[in-house]
Amino acid sequence: MNAPTVGFIYPDHAAEDDYPRAEATLGVRLPVAHIYGTDLHAVPELLDLGSPEKLAHGAELLAPHRPAGIVWACTSGSFVYGPDGAREQVEALAAAAGVPATSTSFAFVDAAHALGVRKVAVAASYPDDVARLFVEFLAAADIEVVSMRSSGIDTAAEVGTLTPAQVRELALANDHPDAEALLIPDTAMHTLEVLPELETALGKPVLTANQVTIWAGLRLVGAEPVSAELGTLLRERHSYVGD
Repeated sequence: MNAPTVGFIYPDHAAEDDYPRAEATLGVRLPVAHIYGTDLHAVPELLDLGSPEKLAHGAELLAPHRPAGIVWACTSGSFVYGPDGAREQVEALAAAAGVPATSTSFAFVDAAHALGVRKVAVAASYPDDVARLFVEFLAAADIEVVSMRSSGIDTAAEVGTLTPAQVRELALANDHPDAEALLIPDTAMHTLEVLPELETALGKPVLTANQVTIWAGLRLVGAEPVSAELGTLLRERHSYVGD
């Protein structure tokens, strides 16, 4: 494989098998390192999970793979810090790893901008108070959430047990006619295998946490492989207004 390696720091265990699925589809190296915390979608626990010490440890675990870039593959463990705190989080991670870094929360923002999307619906697995922090994070990046529904699932482990049928039901029940795209923000959810079906059913782009995380990691290192199997975002190359 000639493409640069992208490393991912993934919290606990839930849907990390989305990464080898994408690795095989895209023909790139996407190693995953795990860090651990209390498996709870609650603000204090999420702040601890995304702490500089834990992310630095994740960077150490990825170092043998010599990644050209690293992504903190956790939406809630990044947006819970707010836009400024999340920026400081990835800057500290980049300093610890010695390579460029980003996180899933910024990946959602960058993906929406790359697609020219300004109005979105959010189908969140989190409890409502946590999900609303994601809405605020998007709003700070000029992305309007026209509809947000939370499923109130307390732990990432439970999210990881959702079946493809349940993920489809979550997506189809939480779209909005005014939304230009549907966002599903939890890396604990298996979504890659159902992406094409979701986009066909909704008639619009669907951005999911593991999808945007992988896309942002590849973009971070200047690699832009495309695949029709991973949704609109990865179907073709997209310019980004921030470039």
